[in-house]
Amino acid sequence: MPRRIESLFIDGPAGKLEALLEEPEDQDPNRAVLVCHPHPQFGGTMHNKVVYRIARGLRRAGAAVLRFNYRGVNLSEGKYDNGVGEVEDARAALAVLRSRYPELPFSLAGFSFGSRIVLKLGCEIAGATQVIAVGFPANLSDSEALGQCPLPKVFIVSKNDQFCAVPAMEAYFDALPEPKELIWVDATDHFFADALDQFEEAVYGVTQTTNFNS
Repeated sequence: MPRRIESLFIDGPAGKLEALLEEPEDQDPNRAVLVCHPHPQFGGTMHNKVVYRIARGLRRAGAAVLRFNYRGVNLSEGKYDNGVGEVEDARAALAVLRSRYPELPFSLAGFSFGSRIVLKLGCEIAGATQVIAVGFPANLSDSEALGQCPLPKVFIVSKNDQFCAVPAMEAYFDALPEPKELIWVDATDHFFADALDQFEEAVYGVTQTTNFNS
């Protein structure tokens, strides 16, 4: 069965949002996942290598995956809005994803800045089965306010992430409500250098072990 890949534009709150919808290669999708990319002012796009690995790990586990560019990135209209408008962009993208797969459970995943977006959005909406927060920047002073809800949360972080020191991440994680899981990857930097394969396997693994029918 050939893998379905569709380029599309989503009606976002600040204009059209460039997006890419992909389905698994070898099965019908069993869940739908929105994936959010890193900071747009530092080169983040939906084609970032970590975002690509997140999407591929999810597809291998059976997910239909929607990636998109925030406002002002590549072909997406609008301009950067300090994380406020970007949450609304993600909300609009999620609505499209859910309309495409109304019978499937849905979840959220994001890398770096994108992990902040999905934690915020996931705690604001109802119905998500899981949030996968990759490279969460725990060093930032306002990070402790994110993820304070009973939504299942999985954090996948490099042991040598310059934006997420081990003590900062552990303190943040310890203060979060359950259910939660923290996975360390023995990579050399924020972008999982020298360990992208191991990182992708972590994404695949947590998706495989999650009960999406509960």
